[in-house]
Amino acid sequence: MNIQESWEKALKHTEIIRPRVMPLETYATTKLPYIFLSESQVNRGDTVVRKGEIFVEKPAILLPFNLPQFEGFEFEEGMRINEDFLKSFFLVRGITFPSLKYNNKTSSLDVYEGRLDKAVEFHGNLLARQEDVSTGLVVGAEDVWQFSVLIFICGQVVRSGSPRQKWKKLGWRLKQFSLLPSPGATWRRVQLPRQKSLRRTRLCLREYS
Repeated sequence: MNIQESWEKALKHTEIIRPRVMPLETYATTKLPYIFLSESQVNRGDTVVRKGEIFVEKPAILLPFNLPQFEGFEFEEGMRINEDFLKSFFLVRGITFPSLKYNNKTSSLDVYEGRLDKAVEFHGNLLARQEDVSTGLVVGAEDVWQFSVLIFICGQVVRSGSPRQKWKKLGWRLKQFSLLPSPGATWRRVQLPRQKSLRRTRLCLREYS
């Protein structure tokens, strides 16, 4: 697959099952733990469980807007995409990221012996019992997990980046984009629609900018 096909596949298959409730830190580094579930391409009927953390922090030097730094996403190793080409791909499509450093660290890669829906139920219940409001639960395709994690980050950045008054003004639009949880909800199932997903993500990020 080329980068366009990979991005469209991620938009089609990514589901944010349980978003992070807590907003991003304003002045300190934010740690975004996540659990990414995908159907195994090797053992049919099993689920790949990828656990990791994204550290969102300000770069050491002040950068112009829309110059994000992505580290640890294995774009070059897994998808043969270098960072400059990735930034250009997003830029020409009007998808902008704040100029922050996004450092992904995969902590474990395991297999859940069961179907994807069972794995979602198991991990969702586990996070609920632990009252974990920091860890995101995301579903997608394993071969484009990088883009699915970026979609998860998009939702967190948009949710945390708008000032209070701007949030009130844009609240109904952000909910319509299916990237944010309802106020007061601990979690809810969110599915990115197949059509217009790219436009919705683009508009979300533009609102932040």
